[in-house]
Amino acid sequence: MGLNNQWMQRDLAVLWHPCTQMKDHEQLPLIPIKRGEGVWLEDFEGKRYLDAVSSWWVNVFGHANPRINQRIKDQVDQLEHVILAGFSHQPVIELSERLVKMTPEGLTRCFYADNGSSCIEVSMKMSFHYWINRGRPDKKRFVTLSNSYHGETIAAMSVGDVPLFTETYKALLLDTIKVPSPDCYHRPEGMGWEEHSRNMFAAMEQTLAEHHDTVAAVIVEPLIQGAGGMRMYHPVYLKLLREACDRYGVHLIHDEIAVGFGRTGTMFACEQAGITPDFLCLSKALTGGYLPLAACVTTDEVYSAFYDDYPTLRAFLHSHSYTGNPLACAAALATLDIFEEDNVIENNQALAQRMASATAHLADHPNVAEVRQTGMVLAIEMVKDKASKTAYPWQERRGLAVFQHALERGALLRPLGSVVYFLPPYVITPEQIDFLAEVASEGIDIATRDKVSVAVPKDFHPGFRDPG
Repeated sequence: MGLNNQWMQRDLAVLWHPCTQMKDHEQLPLIPIKRGEGVWLEDFEGKRYLDAVSSWWVNVFGHANPRINQRIKDQVDQLEHVILAGFSHQPVIELSERLVKMTPEGLTRCFYADNGSSCIEVSMKMSFHYWINRGRPDKKRFVTLSNSYHGETIAAMSVGDVPLFTETYKALLLDTIKVPSPDCYHRPEGMGWEEHSRNMFAAMEQTLAEHHDTVAAVIVEPLIQGAGGMRMYHPVYLKLLREACDRYGVHLIHDEIAVGFGRTGTMFACEQAGITPDFLCLSKALTGGYLPLAACVTTDEVYSAFYDDYPTLRAFLHSHSYTGNPLACAAALATLDIFEEDNVIENNQALAQRMASATAHLADHPNVAEVRQTGMVLAIEMVKDKASKTAYPWQERRGLAVFQHALERGALLRPLGSVVYFLPPYVITPEQIDFLAEVASEGIDIATRDKVSVAVPKDFHPGFRDPG
């Protein structure tokens, strides 16, 4: 028995993995990873895998980055953790100062959580509580876009709309208002992204006109709907939404957990619309992919609604044990140093262009409906019929064939259903991008062959999307 198999058997005896049907691993080998370096992950038998999905979209400057490593090592010898209620520490103060300075004007206060879903819950509770403190307890509903995803805790699921993640838990979820997404995959033939996104705003305008008296906030994934299949839209939608939220007196929450820190081509996606949300939710790449940390950055207007004498009970009494953890803040500070010192955003422009050119040929593939891109995120949508954009039944798990082929070739490509995507660390080279394009092209050829390896129950949850 090889080392990989030994570790796999020990794992399967005790672990329950996330977003996984564990029975799959009766046939699909689990890959135990021993070490990482740059874009590479290495298993216990020495095989390497290029991490094309940044280990669930968190890693921006490579595994075992020496600059981030050193900052954490220095911090661990000084202070590993301290309660953030009534106490503070240097890394969290410095990180907050830098986030306020680098985020859009008007965002002045940082509230920390442990992860992305928790950060969404913070923003929702904060908005709801704000309206109570301002004498508007009737404003308690949230508006969200169809096909959206904001996390897997209860409130975060409530503002999501990917059935695979929410359908089972419907009875637990909040009553939210869903508006059709501006997703440009569905635009009419011949129509550009901007025109389609403008047209799709009509539904949001009508919803706010009718319901603003009971709505606390609108929450969106700006520019890219990640878990919904890397669906994308034009920044004009965000500009129109900011204007409408101002007119109707509704908060705007930007979930930039996945798309912040350079993924869309600018440091934050909201910059491309020239707007400031009322709440900016950040996580994932915030610590370079090292440690869990999230920041909900908000305005003085929101902060002031909670600032009062204690007996008024206006305080935001929300907490996490590891809020503002010094080690995570140290990793975040090192990550921000790299952004500042290495001209990352500018350098990414050339990498994004290489991703586009390396995959351009796939636009002509008979089973590819679209190759779309926003900054350092590129997605390739496989379909059963190109002309009508008829999707493959999710039960066929076409993306799984791409995933398995990529592992054989030495790449970690984990599709979202039938959507193959590149979301790599920013330290990837042009040659490594070419390699990924080659592997993806081969995998798509294999995955779109007529024969499928699983039986497809046609009447079972036809609207679900397999996460791959």
